[in-house]
Amino acid sequence: MSLTPAQVRKNTLRLADLTQEQVWEMHQIERKAFANFYGQIDEFEAAVGMMHLGYQVGWKPLVLIHNKRTLRKYQDILGIDIREMFPEEGPSWERSMGYSIAKKLGNFWKAVSGELKDDQLREQRRELV
Repeated sequence: MSLTPAQVRKNTLRLADLTQEQVWEMHQIERKAFANFYGQIDEFEAAVGMMHLGYQVGWKPLVLIHNKRTLRKYQDILGIDIREMFPEEGPSWERSMGYSIAKKLGNFWKAVSGELKDDQLREQRRELV
């Protein structure tokens, strides 16, 4: 599916405006991480991609996109803590469909952790539709 020019403009306006310091910090993190990296290169690539995406969507959507083990691995590769490096929600958080649904449900975090029972989840899904 291709985006319309209007959708592209909307997305462009919501991009994070990184400061020169943030760009430099990200560059330094990548260089140091690559110098210290040993393993499958696709894992390094994915970790760097996660870091770039984090500025755009924030750490809460990242928690939904990746499982805990994968996030931990990426943070270890890069030597960062996503909760310290990124805002809870970045300027493009709405582009994460899962996080958008989580916000509508309100207590999605409880659902993810297993605190909500299946019948409660079904009822909330019905209300959303």
